[in-house]
Amino acid sequence: MTATDPALTALAQGWCALSLLHGKIETHVERALQAKHDLSVREYSLLDVLNRQHDGEGGHLQMKQVADAVVLSQSATTRLVTRLEERGLLSRYLCPTDRRGIYTDVSESGSALLAEARPTNDTALREALDEAAKNPELAPLVKAVEAVRTPA
Repeated sequence: MTATDPALTALAQGWCALSLLHGKIETHVERALQAKHDLSVREYSLLDVLNRQHDGEGGHLQMKQVADAVVLSQSATTRLVTRLEERGLLSRYLCPTDRRGIYTDVSESGSALLAEARPTNDTALREALDEAAKNPELAPLVKAVEAVRTPA
């Protein structure tokens, strides 16, 4: 393959379009969450991921799993958890079966804020996707995002 290979150019163009779509969505959702709930997209995502944990086998996530789920490094995730813990939205505790492990739970106030912020997130996401769908370069990606369904 050479730098002028049409397939490589198309691939690069596709990647640029995907990056553009992601940036537009994240910026729109970030503004809405910050304005109405004083939350960043990353904070919302972290609260959402941790809120989905459950008691039972494999129900609580280790920090590496949390970092992977919110697409941050472990150190950035730890700093984010610390900030949310300082705001009273999360709490940490030692794993009962492995004293080296630390788990994080969403507090009652964190769950309440997440519940308040969820409609804002969903509305802002819909608005961003609708706006992006007007761009012919982004429209196929919007359709792909809308077609993704989580397994039941």
